[in-house]
Amino acid sequence: MKLLILDRDGVINEDSPDYIKTPEEWIPVAGSLEAIGELSRSGWTIVVATNQSAIGRKMISVDVLNRIHAKMHRALAEQGGHIDAVFFCPHAPDTTCVCRKPNPGMLLDISSRFHVPSAQLVMVGDSLRDLQAIAAVGGKPILVRTGNGVKTERKGLLPDGTEIFDDLAAFAAHLLAPEGED
Repeated sequence: MKLLILDRDGVINEDSPDYIKTPEEWIPVAGSLEAIGELSRSGWTIVVATNQSAIGRKMISVDVLNRIHAKMHRALAEQGGHIDAVFFCPHAPDTTCVCRKPNPGMLLDISSRFHVPSAQLVMVGDSLRDLQAIAAVGGKPILVRTGNGVKTERKGLLPDGTEIFDDLAAFAAHLLAPEGED
């Protein structure tokens, strides 16, 4: 199985320091939906792993999060793509949990549910905590410069083996390029 894990905010959609609290605030990053569509049509299983502390902070409900994700799924369907599963951590940062990235709980759960060894997981993120989570399970970290990616790249301290791309579309083109052509 070709499994790709994507962070949501900053990778698929624009990030906001005020959180994405309504479907109207969910705005796709240019080229991200098309990239997911191409990956889907090429046989990739796409899974989202996202921290959603706005739930734990009582800023949104799970129902609102579901409506935001429904908009994302509809927009992807229009591009011929789909997301196979969405995993999210609803906890606030001050809560002790195993699922909030950079903790590896969500990724271990994905590995188990999709029967893919954690060392074969690939995750695209825009923040250090995304990269740390995938590195913690022995998977492949991919940083995109959208969202917080440029700031993350400048700060450094990236896990060993991190590859960097301008955006999800550039990474998808790399993945889908015939051997030796990217």
